[in-house]
Amino acid sequence: MLLTLLVLGLSAQTYEVHRAPSKIVVDGKPDEAAWSKAATTELHFPWEQAGAKQKTVVRLLWDDQYLYAAYDCDDADVVAHFDQRDDPTYRDDAVELFLNPNPKQTFYYGMEMNAKGTLYDYFYAWPQLLLARLNFIGVHLATHIRGTLNSTADTDKGWTLEVAIPWKNFEELTKTLPPAKGSEWTANLNRWDGVEPKRRLSVWADITLDRPSPHQPARFGKLVFVD
Repeated sequence: MLLTLLVLGLSAQTYEVHRAPSKIVVDGKPDEAAWSKAATTELHFPWEQAGAKQKTVVRLLWDDQYLYAAYDCDDADVVAHFDQRDDPTYRDDAVELFLNPNPKQTFYYGMEMNAKGTLYDYFYAWPQLLLARLNFIGVHLATHIRGTLNSTADTDKGWTLEVAIPWKNFEELTKTLPPAKGSEWTANLNRWDGVEPKRRLSVWADITLDRPSPHQPARFGKLVFVD
């Protein structure tokens, strides 16, 4: 009984996405005043994995034009090599944003972004079909590295990422854009960290699989859009 309650507690995540009170400049450094108004949530490690469990904090905001996300990743050795759109960025140090604007079904949009600011985006008609040819329009994405990328000669402190996604990219799944106040989407927020054999996945909503994987839309957490 206790184990069941713990599992449900991890998966039933809810995050209130506040409206940005002022302008956000997407430069990879989430230091604008607006970000201080965003709630913070920390990713967790539901699986036994090798390597250090490095902290990741995520914040979300919205305005009339964009959905914003900011990731702050502690990292002693930042590694990222892929630099072309739709490269397999998840093999690098990378973060993920999975978004489902219509929780009545299990389709969702995936964005996987590495420490170099390279985007791999797709539409997942889960579980049958992943459409990798999807390309979101007008996305602003930037990273800032607190250390030296792809160098083992020093100890890094971490990296941050900012992304702004125009609402028009979600029109296939919802017509209410930007979302009305009180609207609910489902989502998962994830991070791939480290290199093999010490590679780790941390997640926001625990999807209760017995192996590290973030793809389980029925177990995503809830985003509630508030003013």
